[in-house]
Amino acid sequence: MKKIIFFSTILAVGIILGLVLAIRLDIFSRAESKVQDPVIQAPASVAFEDAVANIVGNVGKSVVSISTEHTERSKRTKRYRNSPFGEWPFGEDERFRGFFDDFFEGVPQRNYRQVGLGSGVIIDPEGYILTNEHVVSGADKITVSLADGREFKGEIKGQDARSDLAVIKINARDLPAATLGDSSNLKIGQWVVAVGNPFGFAMDSAEPTVTVGVISALHRSLGRALFRNKDYGDMIQTDAAINPGNSGGPLVNLRGEVIAVNVAIFSTSGGYQGVGFAIPINNAKAVISRLIQGKRILYGWLGITVQDLTPEMSKYFDLAEKEGILIAKTLENSPAQKAGMKEGDIIRKFDNKNIRSTKELVATVSKTEIGRRVTVELIRDKKPLKLDVEIGERPQDLEKTSQAEAVSADNWRGIEADDISPQIARRFRIEDKQGVVVVNVEPDSPADLAGLNTGDVILEIDKHPVKNMAAYKKIIQGLKGASLVRTSRGYFLIQEGQGE
Repeated sequence: MKKIIFFSTILAVGIILGLVLAIRLDIFSRAESKVQDPVIQAPASVAFEDAVANIVGNVGKSVVSISTEHTERSKRTKRYRNSPFGEWPFGEDERFRGFFDDFFEGVPQRNYRQVGLGSGVIIDPEGYILTNEHVVSGADKITVSLADGREFKGEIKGQDARSDLAVIKINARDLPAATLGDSSNLKIGQWVVAVGNPFGFAMDSAEPTVTVGVISALHRSLGRALFRNKDYGDMIQTDAAINPGNSGGPLVNLRGEVIAVNVAIFSTSGGYQGVGFAIPINNAKAVISRLIQGKRILYGWLGITVQDLTPEMSKYFDLAEKEGILIAKTLENSPAQKAGMKEGDIIRKFDNKNIRSTKELVATVSKTEIGRRVTVELIRDKKPLKLDVEIGERPQDLEKTSQAEAVSADNWRGIEADDISPQIARRFRIEDKQGVVVVNVEPDSPADLAGLNTGDVILEIDKHPVKNMAAYKKIIQGLKGASLVRTSRGYFLIQEGQGE
């Protein structure tokens, strides 16, 4: 009996030990499995590295370095123009003018050689290369270096300053062309690779470099104030480093497809600070064929200056916020003027499309076929109005500005104004023949808070034309409440100040 009890006890202890051992082995195996889990993630990292490496190996062959040279001759200037006598001290007497012309022969002209650097991407095996217009603009000589070290003379086939795109041609065949992707389905946070040769000529190397980042934002606008003749209204923002010389190079997705053309950086130091911009490749596709053919890129045009409505302006016109934009000026003989559009009209719809910002209108009109008639829905004097307008061709140069300064005049809501005399008009190149000039804006006054600046030309107040100071003084007498002021820069809503 004792033997049976002894063996039973041993058996029970063995079973318990076995269970404990099994449990411990299972725990260890699970713990080991958890330790090994990160190894499972390794293929994804390897895939990412392989994708970037493949871009270098494949797309990199299509990226070129572009070096430009431009010789500029300094203008001959008459020394008497800088004399202490002023511009010309002796009136219209040609005897004195001839004497000074002969005696002060002028500063000798000199030639200055300017060198530029950029990148580009081969888009056709026959030697067609896409780049930025600003990379090759004004170049007397273009040198293209391929990734394999070969150099060719480049020829501009087509260029468009507004889109900042150009196509150049080199005399070569069977070149490795990049694949152009689709920029319509991009996502914020998507990985991208910027390829270019920012310092290639300085480092005596034609091999491209790559930087990696993500798409930071879509449909960014850089504004016309910084780039007057460029339309940077639909840009891709990325934190992939874009350095000097990267302009014109491709921004590529992980499939190796070109989804944008690198164009600019924002920086306080001139170096990389994490904010770069690129032109969507679909925008480039729309003009590439015409650039290759050497044809001019045509843009639709209304001939108006527009501005977004502020909340105060929307309230003034009894509109919901973000409902339409305001026409600040209609150009003479423009399609808009011929159709009957006027300053102060509010555009709500263009060709049945709601317009909520000036950016939307500019983009829509630019893409509209020239000669096509479209319906524009307006609000005039708080009443709805429909007009048919025939879209015109945007002129080559619309960049005309006017500035003015003067002295004296009455103070109204923080504004000191004066007539535009012939002397002031000539001195400050004022094109407006009528109106009054803002010569001073009192700090923190209603005019200052509304955004008026010294040099603005006031043309209307509450729909009343301001032809001169006499009309200006008559109009402002007894004005109460907010007043809508039209200036050479657009409309401003000036509130009534305290104590008036």
